[in-house]
Amino acid sequence: MNDTLQQYIEKLNGLDIKNMYNNDFFLTWDKTDDEIMAVFTIADALRNLRERNISTRIFDSGLGISIFRDNSTRTRFSFASACNLLGLAVQDLDEKKSQIAHGETVRETANMVSFMADVIGIRDDMYIGKGHTYQKLVADSVTQGYEDGILEQKPTLVNLQCDIDHPTQCMADMEEIIHYFGGVENLKGKKLAMSWAYSPSYGKPLSVPQGVIGLMTRFGMDVVLAHPEGYDVFPEVEEIARKNAEKSGGSFTKTGSMAEAFRDADIVYPKSWAPFAAMEKRTDLYAKGDFDGIDALEKELLKQNAEHQDWSCTEELMKTTRDGKALYLHCLPADISGVSCEKGEVDASVFDRYLKPLYKEASYKPYIIAAMIFLAKVKNPQKLLKELEEGNKLRWRQ
Repeated sequence: MNDTLQQYIEKLNGLDIKNMYNNDFFLTWDKTDDEIMAVFTIADALRNLRERNISTRIFDSGLGISIFRDNSTRTRFSFASACNLLGLAVQDLDEKKSQIAHGETVRETANMVSFMADVIGIRDDMYIGKGHTYQKLVADSVTQGYEDGILEQKPTLVNLQCDIDHPTQCMADMEEIIHYFGGVENLKGKKLAMSWAYSPSYGKPLSVPQGVIGLMTRFGMDVVLAHPEGYDVFPEVEEIARKNAEKSGGSFTKTGSMAEAFRDADIVYPKSWAPFAAMEKRTDLYAKGDFDGIDALEKELLKQNAEHQDWSCTEELMKTTRDGKALYLHCLPADISGVSCEKGEVDASVFDRYLKPLYKEASYKPYIIAAMIFLAKVKNPQKLLKELEEGNKLRWRQ
């Protein structure tokens, strides 16, 4: 037995994860501390096996269904990679090519695509009050289909981003932090700045900043949420962050100053998002089919954003972080000043300097998603990890 894999198995032995079996993954704050740690541990174990050229295919057949209601590069390919890593083929549901356009219900669609599906990954992040609700409806539909004997297995639902949380992204971010600082035990007291940053576009979801404050506050860190007036996130998520911080021995504070948030920070996460109130208004306008109203709202929000162009991750700001060397995180793609736009979230020189950790951060996402699926489908993860190791089936015959 590989020593590192053995350590992961021993860590799992000390965690209560029985409720993850045959369950879904919606929001990180729905999961216990043990369950969150299990995802990180399984992700590391799967990576360990793959890096040693050992196959991690736990399925001989089956489908992973992906439903993307918003554009995606990293998450789309991460989901496909995760499914393939475990032995599942992937089929993307293109709603424009399905019978949904002809009035097919969510319940019917969910069951029709799930006859041999083991997991469904959904991104639905554009409209406040809609994405999480849609994901729950799909999960409830396939659960009912399984209980009625229509489906031979209950597909696990994995939230690939909704209007509330982006768990696969934020857990990949956290995985980067854990590895960068040498373990969870080294995170207590670290300062993380989750800051709004200027973007020349509008309508970016709130789920990343909400996911960050909802997850990072569980590790004893001092998490600061910074944004201009009017760019608030969900108050319910702020309350979750406060409770997490109190329980973990860290802190959760808010500020209207990017400079204050960055001062002595160990980790910075400058990222644009739309005002909560504006996202609610946009959802109402779409529901009414008021496209003139949507155009007017877009112009209003772009004007509002433009008032805060000084909210940018510059070299000067980075110098004020801990020893001038804070870890820079971003979910990507970033709005890079002078590259993807005239003025954006981050200076090109800062972004370029952090390319390696940024890409490493993104590389954890397939393993995080695979771990979520693994824990939902495997009753005894420790036993199966041992079997994969002992079987020593080559992933790649060179």
